[in-house]
Amino acid sequence: MKKIYFLQTCDTCRRILKEVSLNGFELQEVKAKPINVAQLEELFAFTKSYEALFNKRAKLYKEKNIKNQNLSETDYRQLILDDYTFLKRPVFIVYDEIFVGNSKKVIENLKAKIG
Repeated sequence: MKKIYFLQTCDTCRRILKEVSLNGFELQEVKAKPINVAQLEELFAFTKSYEALFNKRAKLYKEKNIKNQNLSETDYRQLILDDYTFLKRPVFIVYDEIFVGNSKKVIENLKAKIG
């Protein structure tokens, strides 16, 4: 399976999508079609951590003062399901590997994987 979860209004997501080959990828824009429980569980199977999938740069993270709370994996899971902005993005699934976020290293590894 080759799938990308992204946010259309995110400049970084748009830039990364332009930099890589999208051949054979299914794209899901998370604002228009939020991630569901089954999809989140699939991502969790790769990362073994909801926190790894959680966007700590989201405006709501600061606005709701979440950063000062002691969150459990269950809390991270629910927050991601409650609001699309909490999913770290973009998320690329390339067969048996996952690439989460937009750090330079993640994107370099992604590009090495998909050419």
